[in-house]
Amino acid sequence: MRTRGTLRLATRGSTLARRQASLVKEALEDRRYEVELVTVETTGDQIRDELIHRLGKTGAFVRELDERVLEGDLDGAVHSMKDMPTEQPQDLVTAAVPERGPPGDVLITPDGSTLEELPAGATVGTSSLRRRAQLLSERDDLEVEPLRGNVDTRLEKLLAPALQREHQERSEADKERKGNTGDEDFEPEYDRTVDEWFDDLSELERQALGREVETEYDAIVLAQSGLERSGLAHYVDYQELPTGTFVPAPGQGALAVTARDGETARDIQSAIDFPRSRVETTVERTILAELGGGCIAPVGIYAVVQGEYVHATVSVFDRDGEESVEGSRDLPVETHAEAAREFARDLADRGAADLIEAAREDAESDEGESVAEEDKPEGK
Repeated sequence: MRTRGTLRLATRGSTLARRQASLVKEALEDRRYEVELVTVETTGDQIRDELIHRLGKTGAFVRELDERVLEGDLDGAVHSMKDMPTEQPQDLVTAAVPERGPPGDVLITPDGSTLEELPAGATVGTSSLRRRAQLLSERDDLEVEPLRGNVDTRLEKLLAPALQREHQERSEADKERKGNTGDEDFEPEYDRTVDEWFDDLSELERQALGREVETEYDAIVLAQSGLERSGLAHYVDYQELPTGTFVPAPGQGALAVTARDGETARDIQSAIDFPRSRVETTVERTILAELGGGCIAPVGIYAVVQGEYVHATVSVFDRDGEESVEGSRDLPVETHAEAAREFARDLADRGAADLIEAAREDAESDEGESVAEEDKPEGK
């Protein structure tokens, strides 16, 4: 019998990563475990100017954490499921998949506009190949531009231009107000001074006000789970994008705790594993592994347990959203992994494999070029 001591869990150091790791920590503490979070910097954190699909292989945001676990320095590691390679090192297991958060994407605009309401030629920020293809498939008139940073940084980049314009207008109005102090007929443009307006801004808006603007975005797309877990959802207006059209990335919204195969892994699993979320993400990752998409192709895979079946939806696009192979299937829960592999093979035969191979060739031809930054994951 294992003597229960303090579980030391690795996490990335960003605010969102630590918030997500804290959810796991709290769940384990509710089961009377003592937990310590240990921050580990990863290759993905260190490489600031490369698109993730050009890093050469998947796992840039998780490898170093798992290495510390395999070396015995730490008991486990907390990951965003969508960042994990489908192949894991020998002796490493996914000890637990806690209950999944919102799996979908959201469109965020400064004024609450929806995707349908964006003007022709609007600039939308995302560096996800999947989101880019899905956006262009729905609105081929959009300009989709790269966007990098943690969740708060991305929101600041979206909000900065409008806030800076308003600040300039209010500052000029204040000067006009001061120049007409003796004119009883003068009506100021704004009821409040620029200082009063500034005092009412949130910390996020104040940070945005001081940000240098390189690209002016009309909207950006983020994972809903990341937005909510960051604690920033109530500061912005957003539209939940339908998962049937904007099929999420495999594992999006889910967390995973990896550990060495053994008693510690079994303890973590019995404490916080959520079987439904495990089945759903297993289906998604099995399909991804069979297709071989990784981070190089625009692939969306979403599975939902519905009674005795798992309803799986898959969309594979070319990079510009012009071609796609899509499909849905109900997979028996009892044989969900094998059924997922069979579904993936059918999709591959229908042309998904060709789209993924074309994306791989595009990624290889892009190597060495100067490119904008990729942001997967969103500040975790």
